[in-house]
Order: sequence, then structure tokens, then C-alpha cells
Amino acid sequence: MYHARLKGSHYEMGVKRGKIFERGGIAFPLRLDEFQIAHGRESERILREFFPKVCEEIRGVADAVGADYLRFASWMLCMGCCMYNLEQNIPVEVRGCTAFACVTDGSGKSGGHTESRVLYGRNNDLSPYLRKGCKSEIYAPTGGNRFQITTSSFINGEEGLNEHGLAAAMTFVMTDLKKIRPGFNSCFIVRYLLERAKDTDQAISLLTELPIASNCNILLADKSGKMAVAECTPTVRRIREAESFEGGRIVCTVNSFTSDEMWGYDDAGGNDYDSHKRYKTVMDGFRKYMLCGQDPVEEAKRLLRGDYGFICQYDEEPDFETVWSSVFDLRSLVVCRAEGDPRRKKFVRDDRLCKVVGQS
Repeated sequence: MYHARLKGSHYEMGVKRGKIFERGGIAFPLRLDEFQIAHGRESERILREFFPKVCEEIRGVADAVGADYLRFASWMLCMGCCMYNLEQNIPVEVRGCTAFACVTDGSGKSGGHTESRVLYGRNNDLSPYLRKGCKSEIYAPTGGNRFQITTSSFINGEEGLNEHGLAAAMTFVMTDLKKIRPGFNSCFIVRYLLERAKDTDQAISLLTELPIASNCNILLADKSGKMAVAECTPTVRRIREAESFEGGRIVCTVNSFTSDEMWGYDDAGGNDYDSHKRYKTVMDGFRKYMLCGQDPVEEAKRLLRGDYGFICQYDEEPDFETVWSSVFDLRSLVVCRAEGDPRRKKFVRDDRLCKVVGQS
């Protein structure tokens, strides 16, 4: 996994990234069909309206690598939305990933007592060829929040944590092509909220204003313990609150809609890498193990490693695996991450964000 630090104006950050791509000889397969070109152009107009600074970052990359800006932006806005037609398109559509946020109040059902914690955890499940391109990046943009974002792409991302202790993450939900609309894809939503919002309530407020391109779940959690999942379609969105148990609260999202009201909008037809099994593993694991009075961070790691049920065991799935696994402490801003299948790779502490924030 590539670890980068980016700071300054958005255009400057884009140029820096573009020069890194140039030095690495990285080329971009900007192959789009007519539907994708039209979707990308209309979505870029919306992105520029709501988040013009990130468009400048994209322009910086495009200028540095000698690409047409609008085609480059269109390609990025099709990711995780309608990049469906060619296997050699990068990235192809994916339907994995499990994410949760939880509060443990420290009481412990077994009579022990630990410090109250607010945690976020995730397994990011992708095709293995994307593993080498994954990145964990620290951003310090002029005029925006400082944040850490983890991504299989660049500029946008699947998950992140900002300087205010706000975590934001996405999970993909299949959308029929006829239902896709111009707007933000889920990975740009994550980037936008990390850079603009300070807490869950503000993030939800910002999210309600955004045109959204396709089905997705957006998980939000802040250091106060306020957490929710926004179940989103291009036309409907519903806020799902955390569930409470003795000793804590949790909210989880996978690659389907969990609310009864939203099931009819999910177009996966069950082809979602056992989403319901993964959801059950998280909810049962939290109730049985993370509330037992032991260290909840270590229990979260065990949960993500599959010690308590199916969550990352894709051994029978061709060309699919967990490419990274994360646990965030929202109060200390410390990240622990396994860069690969968490059954085989150790979780390593990453305190870059808390150090950057401590320098202010």
C-alpha cells in the first residue's frame, strides 16, 4: 500500500500526484462508451457545482499526465457506478466490503471494566489485482479539514477519518443501469464529507443536498458516539440509526440495504458476496465479544479476521479477497490497518493523522 502526504491548494496536490504517476509510468485506460461519457460529463458539472476544489485537483492530475480534463473527470465519476462494460476497465465494479462503527461504554457484561471507546472497523474486499494500487493518504488541503483517506483509486476513497474525529465510509450496492442518474458516486461522497464536515449531524445535512448517482450505503460516525448509515439511491435516501445493546451501540453496513423500506431498491439479486452473513457476523460478534469487558480494539480485529464467523473468508471465490482491513479509534485518531487479508497480515498502528493534528 502506498502511503502519501498531500498538502496545499487542490491544484497543487493534483499536480504532485500526476507527477508521481508520470515517474511511475502509470497510464490510464480512459475507455468509456456513449452512456458513460454522457454520465461523466453531467456528473462533472454537478461535482463542480458542489465541490469545485476537487475538480481543480483532478485538473492538476490531468495536466500533469497530459490527459483531457473532462474525459479524465468523467472516467473517475463512472467508478463504482457504471464502469461495467470492459474487464480491462480499472476499476471494475465490485460488490464486497463490510464496515461498522460502535460505542462500547466500558461496563463489560462479564463484570470487567474498560475505557469507553468509539471505534470504526472495515474489511475492504476487491479483486486482487487492485491491491498494489491501494493507498492510505494524509491530506492537508488549503481551506479544508485535514484527513486520512484509504482508497483503491485516488482523490476519492472508500473510507477515511478526519481531524475532528469523523469517520466516513461507503459500501457498494448494485444499481440497474436504467436507474443511474448524474451525480456524486459513493467514493466522492466520502471524500467530500471528510473534507467538509465536522461531525455526523453536519455530514448528514451535507449529504441530503447532494445528487447521488447510484445505490450505496454511507456510514458516518463521530467521536461523540453519534453514528448512522445513510442508505442512498438516486431518488431516495434513508437514515438508519445505530442499534443499542447492554453496554454499547453499533451500526453496520454491507453490500445491500438493511432497512425493510429499502430492499426493493437493491438490484443485486443476491449476488452480493454473502452480505447478510457478513452483517450477522458483525452484529453477533459485537454483542457476544466486543461487549465482554476485554479490549474492544483487539476484539474488532478478531471480528475482522473472521474469528467469530464469515466476513473475509473468500477462499472459494475466484479473483476476490480482502485487500485491507482497518480499525479507527475516533477519539485518539489512531488507525490500525492490515494491508492485505487480515487472517495473514498483522494490524499495524498508523498515527500519522494524530501527529499532523498535534502539530497545529
